[in-house]
Amino acid sequence: MKDLSKKKNDLDRARVKIFRALADPLRLKILYSLRDGEKYVTEMIPLLKTVQPLISRHLKILKECGLVSCRKEGNKRPYWVTDRRIFEIIDMVGEDFVKSITKYAEEELL
Repeated sequence: MKDLSKKKNDLDRARVKIFRALADPLRLKILYSLRDGEKYVTEMIPLLKTVQPLISRHLKILKECGLVSCRKEGNKRPYWVTDRRIFEIIDMVGEDFVKSITKYAEEELL
């Protein structure tokens, strides 16, 4: 029973870490920019319209939870999404879903 409880706790902690990583608009934009394949940070700068240190900081967070990975190529690193199923999860939170939960959230405030 303890093993099952520990596995559930470990899974819950992993889920929290992943959802926290997804909870930032820039990190979502980084993932979207990697949707069509690997990119270097220098390629992301014009796409994301932000500076390299900020992109690198957010890539580190995405990497720490396993959503992206990279390899070293000289002094550059191409980044890619490790498991494309993350886009299915992100896409599930579409306009219909947001409208639905927003409606319930507004009702709770009344």
